[in-house]
Amino acid sequence: MRPEVATRRWMLAPALLLFAAVAVLPIAELVAMSLARIDWIQGKANWQYVGLSQYARVFGDPLFRAGAFNTLLFAAGAVLAQMVLGFALALMTTRITRGRVLYRTVFLLPILVPGIVIGAIWKLMYNFDFGVLNQMLGVFGLAPVDWLGNGATALLAVIVVDVWHWTPFVFLLMLAGLESLPTDVYEAARVDGATFWQELRHVTLPLMLPAIVVTLVFRLIVSVKVFDEIYLLTGGGPGTATEVVSYTIFRRFFTEGQTGYGSAMSVVVLFALALAFILARAVTRRREATT
Repeated sequence: MRPEVATRRWMLAPALLLFAAVAVLPIAELVAMSLARIDWIQGKANWQYVGLSQYARVFGDPLFRAGAFNTLLFAAGAVLAQMVLGFALALMTTRITRGRVLYRTVFLLPILVPGIVIGAIWKLMYNFDFGVLNQMLGVFGLAPVDWLGNGATALLAVIVVDVWHWTPFVFLLMLAGLESLPTDVYEAARVDGATFWQELRHVTLPLMLPAIVVTLVFRLIVSVKVFDEIYLLTGGGPGTATEVVSYTIFRRFFTEGQTGYGSAMSVVVLFALALAFILARAVTRRREATT
């Protein structure tokens, strides 16, 4: 082994040990808890090994299945809207010459607001009796809508809140990517007489593909873990209309005290997220190798 390679490995050793302490060990304990039934007796945890039986319960749990389905709907709807809006806003901002700093500041404001404040603001806006949205409907002579209490609109209402909150994050990453693109490629395209849409399709999107893929994967992973908006706005209701896997885990683990079962749910979700990340990474590498 070359001395410089050995030196690099030794320099990375403390970081790897720290990562193992804060990430790998808790995950290992989570897996261990998922294999046991844990009862709290007089403030002490009583472990009883049950093997993989709790994993079988996870896939047969109707609440978990409803949460998984709603999570997929939430992730697909919210992330798609965020990617489109964030990219469009970033693209428009790069073409603005006056007031660019003001526009960037305004677009970034929602991501600076704490989650608890966002929940309070939007719950008031969605209020059936005096919410601003129903007040606006009344101006046009339309009947008020129970946005959070109606199973047909509750999940969509939460998606709107998530889009409002996290589109600035996508906007920031897209803007950084657009501003780092080489200008000579655009100059050559304009000399060739390319229109805006041709330039977008054949120049901007191919060059932005790595940034788009990274942002998409990151937002998908984070959207699957959504909890605060569900907890603050709907509590998973009405019924299971806004139940998501993270809120189901919260119910089982903390509210019902099923520590081992909640751990099994957590491991299933963690495995699914890791598998999705590995697949996305493999697709990205394959595309990079073919280009």
